[in-house]
Amino acid sequence: MEGNNGDKRKTTYNDAELEEFKTIILKKLEKAQEDFKLLTEAYTNNSEHGTNDTSPTFKVLEEGQQVLSKEENSRLAARQKRFITNLENALTRIENKTYGICRVTGKLISKDRLKAVPHATLSIDAKNKMAKPDPIN
Repeated sequence: MEGNNGDKRKTTYNDAELEEFKTIILKKLEKAQEDFKLLTEAYTNNSEHGTNDTSPTFKVLEEGQQVLSKEENSRLAARQKRFITNLENALTRIENKTYGICRVTGKLISKDRLKAVPHATLSIDAKNKMAKPDPIN
């Protein structure tokens, strides 16, 4: 029975599929890096003139609302940096052809999930099991 690699259960994505995911990840990575740069500038005021927080771009908030504090921007930047790292790790998994394999079940993560969350390392089933505590019986 071993060694029968019929198409019953696919265990990895093929090169064309991996290339498709790589394109998606690279686009998300580019946008995430741009966002990270903006967030970092917003909380460090490292722009050429130091006026990012007073430029019209940052004045789109309605009267009475406050601009994000430096602390909030710092938190958002840290979150964005983690997202960038996760995307970079996904690219590494593509290069070594382990991308899309659930780290808990060892089965392929669905294409739909990977298109929505390209840095996912858990299948929906594994994620749901981790989120729900087992009943005590």
